[in-house]
Order: sequence, then structure tokens, then C-alpha cells
Amino acid sequence: MFRRPARPVTAAAAALAAVGGLTVTATAATPTPATSTSAHSPAHVARHVLLLSIDGLHQSDLAWYVARHPRSALARLATGGVEYTHARTTDPSDSFPGLVGQLTGGNPGTTGIYYDDGYSSALLPAGTTHCAGAEPGAEVDFTEDLDRNKDSIDAGQGLAGLPGSILKMTGVARGLIDPSKLPVDPKTCKPVYPHSYLKVNTVFNVARKAGLRTAWSDKHVAYEILNGPSGNGVQDLFAPEINSQAIGYPAGMDWTKDNAATEQYDGYKVKAVLNEIDGYDHSRTHKTGTPAVFGMNFQSVSTAQKLPASEGLTGGYAAKGVPGPLLAKNLAFVDQEVGGFLTELRMQHLDGSTTVILSSKHGQSPTDPKALTRIDDGPLLDGLNAAWKKAHPGAGDLVAHSVDDDAMLIWLNDRSQAATAFAKAYLLAQSGTGNDIAGKAKPFTASGLKTLYAGAAAARYFHVEPGDSRVPDLFGIAQYGVVYTGGKSKIAEHGGAHADDLDVPLVVSGAATPHGVRVSGPVETTQIAPTILRLLGLNPRALDAVRVEHTATLPVR
Repeated sequence: MFRRPARPVTAAAAALAAVGGLTVTATAATPTPATSTSAHSPAHVARHVLLLSIDGLHQSDLAWYVARHPRSALARLATGGVEYTHARTTDPSDSFPGLVGQLTGGNPGTTGIYYDDGYSSALLPAGTTHCAGAEPGAEVDFTEDLDRNKDSIDAGQGLAGLPGSILKMTGVARGLIDPSKLPVDPKTCKPVYPHSYLKVNTVFNVARKAGLRTAWSDKHVAYEILNGPSGNGVQDLFAPEINSQAIGYPAGMDWTKDNAATEQYDGYKVKAVLNEIDGYDHSRTHKTGTPAVFGMNFQSVSTAQKLPASEGLTGGYAAKGVPGPLLAKNLAFVDQEVGGFLTELRMQHLDGSTTVILSSKHGQSPTDPKALTRIDDGPLLDGLNAAWKKAHPGAGDLVAHSVDDDAMLIWLNDRSQAATAFAKAYLLAQSGTGNDIAGKAKPFTASGLKTLYAGAAAARYFHVEPGDSRVPDLFGIAQYGVVYTGGKSKIAEHGGAHADDLDVPLVVSGAATPHGVRVSGPVETTQIAPTILRLLGLNPRALDAVRVEHTATLPVR
């Protein structure tokens, strides 16, 4: 990483150390003036917080880029604010729990959000209309499948002139969700929307209650979950569908299958945020004032890591932790767009009152191309069901639902100790042949798993009681390099618990923060939520998850 010459530790840096007993290095060219203000009571607050998630980005990727581009926008953020070099995201390292953690302060056991596609043994299947006596157990799918039309970038709104007209997409995403695709609450016999499935409130809820404006941009309309239990947290939610048909590209290709397409897609969200910086809603139709809390996710780093090749460039990593040509190109794209935000903030005279927080919902694994082992999980699950039926004549499938990326999350129809033990023993006994980075045969053992938590052990892993209606009955941590996929179309994934999945960047830069400080002690991305409230002069304990988990604010001053 690019490092300026070390300077004496300033009062601001000393305050950082006082918060969490962390190792702090001050690297600012100009020392921060001394202040008697405590770490928990900043001398001044920000008026705006811009949160940016660069999905898939590792701290090592940021360090690699900054070292080679010391005058870049990413370098200005990393070296000009507070950089936390040992930040970890939620486990499982999926987009939904990752972002929910950043904006609630809670981990999956508290928020109830384990993945974007999960399961609940307490809800009824989507489409249930006669609830009395219905058998509970339902997939909880918060992916593109909820859209009224998942093949259209406007999720079914029916805009003309797409994709150029996408900024006209509504900021009230709930209306673009097909209620017939939602699980059903047996008590009310009504669909459960994402926001009401979330167990805790969000930063947006607290900000709204304080009379502040809120906005967010993300990849599915299901991100209306950020509205929180009250249903009104995000005033302007711009959520074009990333898994829709990429207009102008070959039929059947969505915006993630070509990195140029993903950059184009990200560009729409960038325009939305620029409009918000300028004091408009995302469409630039209504003058609303710059939000107090707003931001977006970038998806294109993630696709540059996953795709074997795109735009004539090799994807992923050239060697362990070394970005290959496509990823290096995309990091430059993201840097340019982040630079655009910093420029616009300065032009609108908001740079002195805005704090920018940069992080990632999740990392991506493996960063070592030689470690890749792709395994088709379909035969493993089919084999488990077949073995269960053979051992229990007349029984149905044991597996109720499963999500396998570079981890295994499995929910069972029979949640007994005997059933979870049976599933664990079966999976750990399976060996077979997958394929490597070149598509050549590569053997695997234990279903590609390093560790498999089952039943009560899985519940303890997530700090919930056994029998919790949402916790997976089995949670498997894959061997390093294992990606569960039936084909050869991707070379990395997330969801697991390896360092490549969890170690993400975290930078806080701008108003109400010191400059040129590096914090090397461990922090978690759930600490972003209370920190946002602290920066805005609001009470972090207004967040439910902060009170439950005692989530600390990041050491910002």
C-alpha cells in the first residue's frame, strides 16, 4: 500500500486508540489540530453521509490499487481519512446480510437475514391463500424473482425507451414486487414483504424519525428491505434490476454476464447519486435537497472477479491477490466514478459537510486462481435426498432448501437431531471430481467442505437458539478455493467464511473525521451503522441491533 512518511500521532489519532485499544498510525501530511473532544462526542457532526459499497472488493485490492495510483480518488479517500485495514463483513458473506449489517448494526442471528435466498419454517409458501391448517415452511426469496418482470431493467414498471430512460424508474420499489411471490404470514394470511421480514430497524428509519432525508440505490427492488419494519425508511430507492436482459447485448445475457454491461449498469446508479448530491431526487425531476444518508453499491468489481474473461481480458486474479487485466481495468472504472462523486461534492460546496464511507458487502473467493475447485452441488443434494429416502422408506426429500455459493446453507424438512446428524455424515463422506481454473478434472473430498455445523451447532454458530425458524440446519464452510457451480462460467463466489470472503475495505473520510489515520485493529462492518448516526449527531442506540449486540461505533475521532 502507498504510505506517506509517518508523522507524530495526533490528538485525533490518539482518540481513535482510546475508543477500542487499537493500533493507530497517523500518516497525514498536515497534523490534525489537537482537540479535547472525546471519541464518543465529536466536536462537530456531518450533515450528509455518502455510503458506497464496492461489492467483491477486498482490502488487499484497495491496497494494490492505491499503491499503484497514489493520486487516485480511492487513494485520496484511503490516505486522507481513516482507513481500517482489518475490517470484516458479516458471515455468511452475502450481499443481503452484508448490507443489512452495515445499515442496522446487526449480524444475521439478530437481523434474521442469512442470505438473499433463505428459508423460514414459520412462514407459508408463496401463493398460499387458505392458511388455516396449512403446513409451514417456505422459501424466502429476495432476489430478482420477486420482480413483476425480472427480465426488464425497470422490474416491470413499463417505462418506454429503456435503458436510457431508467432514471425515470420509481423511487418506491415496493410497488414493483409481485406479492404472489412472497412468503405468507400464517397469522394474517398476507404476504410478507422484505421490510417486514427484517427483525430490526435501520439507519434510514432513525434518520427519517429525526426529519432527515434518505435515499439508496441497489440491484434489486427487494432492497426495499432497507425500509425497515416501519416500511418507510428510504424515501428514494432506485433499484434497477441487474439480472434482467441487458439491452443492446445478445439475447439471454443479463447485466452481469459482460463486465462492460455491468459498468454501464453501475453508471445509471452513479447518475442517480450525482443527481442526489445536486439536491434532486434520483431522476432529477424534483428538487428535494441532498439526503442526509444516501449511497449505492457498485457491482462491476464482483463480475470482473467472477467472469473467466470479458471484453477480451482475463478475469479474476493473475496470481494470489494480484488483480488480473479485467479486474485492474474495472478498479480504474470504479476509481473514476468515485472521483466524480468527490468532484460533485466539492462543486456543490458539500465536501466540508459530507462524510464518505467506503466498504463492501462481501469479498470474493478464491483470490488464488490455482486454488479454484468448481463442484456441482446438485448431485450432492440429490444423493442426500436419495440416501434419506432409502433409510426411511416412505419419507419425502430431506432438503427443504439450499443455497450453495462458496458455502453451504441447507434447511431440512426434518429438523430433528437425527436428521441433521444424518445429513452431516452423508455430506462429509462424499468425494468426487470437480474442475479447476482451466476446466480440467480436479478431485474433491468431504463434498468440498472444511467444516460442517449441523443442528444445534449451526444455531450456536449464529448465536441463536436451536430451532430458530430462520437459521440453516446445516452451515458448511467450504475448503479454500471451492465454488459450488454446475458449469464453468464463474471462477469466484462469496457467501463463505474465508478471509477472501470476509476481509473487506473500510474507509471513513470527510467531515467530522481526522485525516491520514490508519487503524490496524479488528473492526466489523456492522459498526458502520452506529457510526453513521453518530456522524449525523443522532443516537446510535436508537438502532435495535446496536442495543442487542452492543455494537460499537467505529473509532472515527
